[in-house]
Amino acid sequence: MGMLRTGIARLAIVLGVLCAAAGAASAAPYAALVMDARSGAILHEHDADRRLQPASLTKMMTLYLTFEAVTSGRLSLDQRVKISRRAAAQPASKIGMRVGQRVTIRDLIRAASVKSANDAAVALGEVLGGSEAEFARMMTAKAKSLGMMNTSFRNASGLTAKGQYSTARDMALMGRALFYDFPQYYNLFSRISTRTMGKTVYNTNRRLLRSYRGADGIKTGFTNAAGFNLVSSAERNGERIIAVVFGGRSSKSRNARIAELLDLGFRKAPRQAIVVSTAEMAARHGARSSVRMAAVTRSPTPVPRPGEVVDELRALIAQAGDAIIPAAQASESPEIYSSYSPRRSPSPLFKPGTAQKVAAPIPRPTNGKSAALEAQEVDWAVQIGVFSREETAIAELTSAALSDIGGLNRAGREVDTMTLSGRPAYRARLTGFDRPTALAACVALREHGRDCLPVADAAR
Repeated sequence: MGMLRTGIARLAIVLGVLCAAAGAASAAPYAALVMDARSGAILHEHDADRRLQPASLTKMMTLYLTFEAVTSGRLSLDQRVKISRRAAAQPASKIGMRVGQRVTIRDLIRAASVKSANDAAVALGEVLGGSEAEFARMMTAKAKSLGMMNTSFRNASGLTAKGQYSTARDMALMGRALFYDFPQYYNLFSRISTRTMGKTVYNTNRRLLRSYRGADGIKTGFTNAAGFNLVSSAERNGERIIAVVFGGRSSKSRNARIAELLDLGFRKAPRQAIVVSTAEMAARHGARSSVRMAAVTRSPTPVPRPGEVVDELRALIAQAGDAIIPAAQASESPEIYSSYSPRRSPSPLFKPGTAQKVAAPIPRPTNGKSAALEAQEVDWAVQIGVFSREETAIAELTSAALSDIGGLNRAGREVDTMTLSGRPAYRARLTGFDRPTALAACVALREHGRDCLPVADAAR
């Protein structure tokens, strides 16, 4: 009889805890926002600036800073990190790592982004910040730079913590920044499952990914204090919508509400919209601009005398070969190099725009040739790449022009806007070359680890 009473008492305690958890989730405040991801226009909002617990939406910032570190070369995807006692002790959801285990950054990213593993998120935070507390300060600082002015982080995972909060508006900005700043990694959020550390893990957002046409991300979150949160993104016919829900009562009702909000977004969004850069979007929301005109982090390259540029580049012609692609062919189906490895570049020297041209073409010695022949000979360009983000095209173009390759700093610089598969794309070219110097410049650029394509364009 005593054992029966004990069993009943324990059952009552368990039921009480479950009811309390359900009550806490259902009582979490509701907030929502719908954004046209291209322009940042707000199509719907409800209590979008109310500070609430973000739960695992926090991991979007953890991953953003990780992608930033990998892209800049501070971390390598195959780099192994030692799992700390703190990381291993995190509560579920977790991948289940041992203290002292060595795990690659690649596996930690997959576990954090797809399974929403708390232990993986903390491990990433510790390797980036030295400690989770310091990493949280880095997260908050980055949030402010992205225009997330009502966000404060206290940990890498999103577990409920005093002083940790965000808003529906800020998390829409976070999701947008992930999509536009790191297209080479964004596909992680659309995977139904992935392999990590020898296991198959399943996306916490897989039901919406399977059920809503065009959905490709981004992140779920749940704690008792937060309720059921979700930042979702979907694309249809070139239109991209981001929808955010805080405080859902269940994952099912949250997903249903997100689907309604995405539908609303697609109904209201214009067919055409100008894509706004992350920096401009951040400035709109109160962040201090990170763009400085003509901010160069190195000593200026001496300006060559007329004739030196051609001589300098022609010295490389013997290595160049004859692999030339006419401009018409090069423009038919250019590739977006979303997997490029950018270097730390000076800030853009000019504002984004269509077919922008700056600086003077490479000076050429006059030798009595006809004007028509001269025009034909300089009708060559060096294509650095075609990029999915305009600011990336500008930064890469500027970085190439200011590299140690003699003469490129005097080349013209041009960014052209084009459309690929319904999305804007940005072609970056150095201009003002003749055939030999274009060939030689590409040889030099490739030796410096840069993509390059010499382009003959008689129509320029």
